[in-house]
Amino acid sequence: MANPKYLVPMSSPEIDDSDRQAVQEVLQTTSLSIGPRVVAFEQAVSAYSGARHAVAVSSGTSGLHLCIRAAGIQPGDLVLTTPFSFISSTNVILYEQAIPVFVDAEPKSGNIDVEKLAEAAADLSSGDESRMRKWLPRSGAQKPGKLRAILAVDVFGQSADFDAIRKIADQYDLKLIEDSCEALGAEYKGRKAGLLGDYGVYAFYPNKQITTGEGGIIVTNDAQAAEIMASLRNQGRAQGDTWLQHTNLGYNYRMDEMSAALGLSQMQRIDSLIEKRNRVAQYYNQRLAAIDGIELPYVSPDTTRMSWFVYVIRVSPKIDRDRFAAALDTAGIPVRPYFIPIHLQPFLAQKFGYRTGDYPVTEDLGQRGLALPFSGVMTEAQVDLVCQKLAECAARG
Repeated sequence: MANPKYLVPMSSPEIDDSDRQAVQEVLQTTSLSIGPRVVAFEQAVSAYSGARHAVAVSSGTSGLHLCIRAAGIQPGDLVLTTPFSFISSTNVILYEQAIPVFVDAEPKSGNIDVEKLAEAAADLSSGDESRMRKWLPRSGAQKPGKLRAILAVDVFGQSADFDAIRKIADQYDLKLIEDSCEALGAEYKGRKAGLLGDYGVYAFYPNKQITTGEGGIIVTNDAQAAEIMASLRNQGRAQGDTWLQHTNLGYNYRMDEMSAALGLSQMQRIDSLIEKRNRVAQYYNQRLAAIDGIELPYVSPDTTRMSWFVYVIRVSPKIDRDRFAAALDTAGIPVRPYFIPIHLQPFLAQKFGYRTGDYPVTEDLGQRGLALPFSGVMTEAQVDLVCQKLAECAARG
């Protein structure tokens, strides 16, 4: 239900009658889980992404966790990742008692800085304790293991520089996990996001490009990894196991049939859904370009297709972002800081001893970023209203 306080919603899923009918058809059957819609949804995403294998799961987080498991990450192992992301990309590393090693973002796109990533990989693989210590957290990592993987994030619907990242992963024999939970449909140098690493994950929360309510899907060309992940999502039941036989220690990370039916229906019009979001982003770009103190989202030349997840502006350092956000809220426009740096989240700071100043680019982006109302169903008139209020609040400082 829309909040009557606000003139426009923060986000809205695009659900049509075909989606409702698809879910209703499942409810007329006795197969609500582990059924044909999950298989069909996996096939649709596999065909769209170009992946040989797709494994549907209950969330993007569970998908990333299974990637960590498939990569063989053990307690104490080191995984290079970014502090400028949603918290789940770090949580999944911690689930296995491994150590997330943060590499700062680059300032334009917010994706991981590949020059710093190369330096970190070299230092952590050197065996030189002083070089390694430069990258490790102050506490909670007294006995670090071996560098095993890179988990890179496609921030806000735009892929990281995966050619450079892949080169680093190959040089140091690291597994490469692509968190593409925000980037279904994006393309990097003409290649689909999600399939740029060894394993990739899409997510389908209601504000994503397509939605299943909750849910995610893993894509990979690695048949052995896909088989392991399919087993682990279903309480460890392996191929050939009987109904109550479980070869592996697994989880209940299954996607249900209703969610899969909704996702399958939405996949039939995925390009249209992405194009509608692009149209709204362009409305914003045209109107916000003339407002002083507002920095528009950056799109890299390597991004041959942007798949807009959220629309995040950055305010000038001269503008108090939090006061500006409060003024917009009072004016009936919902906005959100994007992101709060992961290393400054309370439990991470307490566990590993992180402090303000550790990752200055991430912190700057977090202090100045502001997500505006955004969805594929926004009208041009709604964008006009948001931009009008934004200009008024910006003029007042």
